Amino acid sequence: MAQSDSRTSPARISGQTIIDELIRNMELGRLEMGYSILLPCVFSVYLHPADQARLAPVQALVREDARKALAARMSSWNAKGSRFRRGGPRKEYKIAQNDWWIEFFADNENSVPPGDVEIHSELNEAPQPGYRGAKTTLLDREPSITSARVVRDRQSTRRLPDSILAEIKYQDDSGPQIYRMTREEISVGRGGGSQWVDLPLYTNEEVSREHLRLRRIPSNGTFAIVDHSRNGTWVNGRRLTRGKEEAMPDRGEIRVAERIKLRFEVKR
Repeated sequence: MAQSDSRTSPARISGQTIIDELIRNMELGRLEMGYSILLPCVFSVYLHPADQARLAPVQALVREDARKALAARMSSWNAKGSRFRRGGPRKEYKIAQNDWWIEFFADNENSVPPGDVEIHSELNEAPQPGYRGAKTTLLDREPSITSARVVRDRQSTRRLPDSILAEIKYQDDSGPQIYRMTREEISVGRGGGSQWVDLPLYTNEEVSREHLRLRRIPSNGTFAIVDHSRNGTWVNGRRLTRGKEEAMPDRGEIRVAERIKLRFEVKR
């Protein structure tokens, strides 16, 4: 999704301008689902090197103010009573993570001119199938930072979570992958359309949009798994009963339909 706005850039970009552009990007990048509307919460902000250097001493303050402004805008949307569909439910605006991730980058490849800002956002750290992300600029121009560069820059600055509950290794059509589970419950599947999944598998339609769920039981630290699929889920060779939550061993192989094997391991 490439969006631009035909406004005149200020002579010197300010923190408030960046915050305004983050809010605009968040609104443009929303994804409407059946019962909620997901908003982007992972933002890569690219500035001309001179602007980046000038704002470097106050970037932490800009980032903190931006988080507050994004949260306030989301709260204001949720407070309005106008999101009732005729015959449908009221939809809640939400984000997929606990907080917004915002990082600033100096554009050393001469893509972003002075006084401009280019923002690339995603709904979560793991991009969703069928969702292209939001790309916005302050000046009236097409975004020019490549998606591959954004991914590389995010990986170089992203901190690993303090607590990894489990690790899942697998290979889908995008190649070998490692997913670190940091939430108490995750959904796994092909995703796409209006179906959000925490761990998106890039494969064919033998895998359901939401194929299975994994849940950690806080009282004892064990895990449970439930199959929601058409074509089945197996744990260590045994097929699960659809819709029935069953115990998940601390280490095991999860077979998703006849397509993908997930190697699951609890981290303590």
